[in-house]
Amino acid sequence: MYDPDISLSPPLADGAPLATRRKPSLGLGALLAVAIGLVVSQGVMVLMLQGAGIAGLGFLIPLALAFLLALTYICSFSELALMIPRAGSLSSYTEVALGHFPAILATFSGYVVVAMFALSAELLLLDLIVGEVYPGLLPPMSVAFGVLVLFTLLNLLGIDIFARLQSVLALVMVVVLLALGLTAMTESGSQPALTQALTHDWNPLGAGVLTLVALAIWGFVGAEFVCPLVEEAREPERSIPWSMMLGAGVIFITIALYAIGALFYVPQDELAGAALPHYLFATALLGEGGKVFLVIAATAATCSTLNTSLAAIPRMLYGMAVNGQAFPQFKRLSQRTNTPWVAVLFVALITGAPVLLMGDRPDAINLLLLAAAIAWLLAYIICHLDVIALRRRYPELTRPFKTPFYPLPQLLGIAGMLVSIYYVSPAPEMTASIFTSAGLVLGLVALIAVLWIKLVMRKPLFTPEPLDQVLARK
Repeated sequence: MYDPDISLSPPLADGAPLATRRKPSLGLGALLAVAIGLVVSQGVMVLMLQGAGIAGLGFLIPLALAFLLALTYICSFSELALMIPRAGSLSSYTEVALGHFPAILATFSGYVVVAMFALSAELLLLDLIVGEVYPGLLPPMSVAFGVLVLFTLLNLLGIDIFARLQSVLALVMVVVLLALGLTAMTESGSQPALTQALTHDWNPLGAGVLTLVALAIWGFVGAEFVCPLVEEAREPERSIPWSMMLGAGVIFITIALYAIGALFYVPQDELAGAALPHYLFATALLGEGGKVFLVIAATAATCSTLNTSLAAIPRMLYGMAVNGQAFPQFKRLSQRTNTPWVAVLFVALITGAPVLLMGDRPDAINLLLLAAAIAWLLAYIICHLDVIALRRRYPELTRPFKTPFYPLPQLLGIAGMLVSIYYVSPAPEMTASIFTSAGLVLGLVALIAVLWIKLVMRKPLFTPEPLDQVLARK
């Protein structure tokens, strides 16, 4: 059985075993901050307002459906994380359920590729907002790269620094978004509210609003980033599932109030077509003071997302390296802080590369975010398949968390994710670019995975590893 008071970290870079076992330092509050902190990002602030602009109050329908889909993946990840409590997270679960190729594909598509797309979009958005509010103050891209370097250094210092930062950032971000939504809904902004804001047809799209579930689900992806931290969580049987469920609930309420509030102050067509709709909302609601307010919100959102990713994704790569599924250099740990420093630097590098290549381009942001959504949804489908496969292979195994009404959540989750991928593009002219970008990167990942498994690991692509061997790894 898993002992929550024992860290399962493997040897340090020089091959020597750890001299001591660190007591887990992350409680429910810190993990809740992680679940909220990665999800409510600037990308979410943009896409949710664009969805509200397209569908008006009817956007609450796909938002609620996306929330239910999020609960399905939360159930699957909770069951898997407590059954196989390893830093490798999805890679460790999938190699036991489906084999090494799906394990590598799922982890790289859902997290490493997403870091390339979504984190780059976050940094671009922050740079654009600062440039819009304070034109000419700083050179282009200086804010993006400055924040990336700062949080890379902070995460190299260790998990305790990460936890203290994340709790503060998540709290600031949620408070700011709730303040915007509630201020707008009480019509207490510095500018007059739109008198006709919510008086016309509340759902102009009719049944067509269901196609926006793919856009709405972006507001809920990422809560599972608590799972790679399972080895550093106190009382993981309680804190892992509850942090994700509570986080999803907080996110749903926050986004709903934020989106409804925006409809009071910004015309729908402007929200739908703007590259920076959160900028329009803040300035319409609060006037010039809204610009400063928005910079605070944008900074908190981007820093929170970046901070969570730089903590969780390197630990996934670390776990994959322990499993033999990634370069062994990712196993290198700092002797002072026990941080996977090579993996942290790698994630920082792939995050900064698209920013450097694309530069200050507002049109690139939605492309990056929606391409990331495809990769992430693919990972969720594999996660649901993992639960089904492991229930069949190990029916008698003790599971600290069992999905209620199994297998209904998994089947609904798979169907919902597939439909969301099909409708991921909100505009026909974007469809080809989104699927091409995602397809090229995922195709390259798949090719590398096949070569790695066959030539380096020398194992079959789809033969699952025995569970006892994975649990015995140190």
